[in-house]
Amino acid sequence: MTAGPDTAAAPAMSRRDRLAALASLVGLAALAWTYLWWDAASMAGMAMPGEGMATAGAMAMSAVSAWHIEPLLLTFLMWSVMMVGMMLPSAAPAILLYGSMVGKNRERRSALPAIWAFTAGYLAVWTGFSAAAAGLQALLEANALLTPMMVSASHWLTGGLLVAAGIYQWLPVKQACLEKCRAPLQFFMFHWRPGLTGAFRMGAGHSAFCLGCCWVLMLLLFTAGVMNLLWVALIAGFVIAEKLLPAGAFTGRLAGIGLAIAGVATILANG
Repeated sequence: MTAGPDTAAAPAMSRRDRLAALASLVGLAALAWTYLWWDAASMAGMAMPGEGMATAGAMAMSAVSAWHIEPLLLTFLMWSVMMVGMMLPSAAPAILLYGSMVGKNRERRSALPAIWAFTAGYLAVWTGFSAAAAGLQALLEANALLTPMMVSASHWLTGGLLVAAGIYQWLPVKQACLEKCRAPLQFFMFHWRPGLTGAFRMGAGHSAFCLGCCWVLMLLLFTAGVMNLLWVALIAGFVIAEKLLPAGAFTGRLAGIGLAIAGVATILANG
């Protein structure tokens, strides 16, 4: 463990850098949500005629094409953009805090390059998760466990994911990762690395804790629809509340109980 930078008696990130960093984060998240809205609207338009996309024939065709390179790449793109839209808002305070520490440490004239490198490292980890999620989605589609609209076609899958998410909310590994997400200053102080390469590595390191905190929650997207934007927004909002609100940790545990109960109820109701 290395000591962090000396942040005392030094100027913080300039107001111009802070505004530019905030504008870039907001703009990137807005672009991600715009793409998701366009993608969801395109899928809804394709499913309109006769609701044919919900038929068994459409499910079989989707299963056959699940591992073709083009749909797999499009699925990966969708997940990657979705992770930007969902995770960047909750990470913004930590990113801006990092920028302030760069300014106080007087590493460079402008903190913006370090902020962007940190953000790139943060998003690189979620891009890796997106690749795994795209592969999982293809596997579920190939086994007819997802409808062509990317909604769970199995009450066992839906209930199992809900129960798993509920249990995970109470596990020590979840709480340890959430603590790091809720208190990024401690991570920065003890894992400080100078330079742009160091910024990227710090971003990836911080993101690894966020991934450990939220990856099971992201799998809940399969329960109500990967492109159900209301469901996507609700999960993103919960992540923000859990990471940023004073009672976030308690809220997470309480939600875990609700998720587990909902999962058991889903399995029993359809058993």
